Amino acid sequence: MQITVFGASGGVGSRVVAEALSRGHRVRAVSRDASRLSDLPAGVDVRSGDVSDPDQVARLSADSDVVISATRPEPGREHELPEVAAALVEGLSRNGTRLLVVGGAASLTVPGTGKTLGEQPDFPAELLPIAEGCNRQLAVFRTAAVQSDGGPVDWAYLSPAALLEPGTRTGAYRLGTDHLITDDEGNSAISMEDLAVVLLDEAETPEHHRTRFTAGY
Repeated sequence: MQITVFGASGGVGSRVVAEALSRGHRVRAVSRDASRLSDLPAGVDVRSGDVSDPDQVARLSADSDVVISATRPEPGREHELPEVAAALVEGLSRNGTRLLVVGGAASLTVPGTGKTLGEQPDFPAELLPIAEGCNRQLAVFRTAAVQSDGGPVDWAYLSPAALLEPGTRTGAYRLGTDHLITDDEGNSAISMEDLAVVLLDEAETPEHHRTRFTAGY
């Protein structure tokens, strides 16, 4: 399988590249600054590219089986998330490549509360801009699907658990749809390594089409 990874130098993106390579897939790793990908194995197709440009999205994904977008804006540029979503929809509609997007958790409903994670009183104020950006990002995909009777792009939007940090690859996880996955004590977490496992499992065996899903322990 040929996989293009946008945001390949980031925390999740770099782990997606590693997971894909470990499974024998061909990988095109894309970052705005390709020098940040200099440590990747020689077999990786390293490219510089701007995921907010539909023309570049189309060109970099033209021969791919699936595109995985794991970009995350710098603080103060959260408005770019819906712009990137629109560029992905436009660019990939030209070649029909499947899309997996790493999104945010704030729009997931917290069990027993009837409110989203972002609406909880203890949700950190400093995370509100990225939460709102991710909400608008998801809205772009949902709107595109409605406006084009299913949509020109077969996308799936993965909202991680509330706590997403570097950790250990266990290969174990639980899936859900619109509700935050928590353990018996109410904790919600998944490692970046296992989120990469979720993404590659979905890439290899697609189960979610034009919808959002979530993963956690």
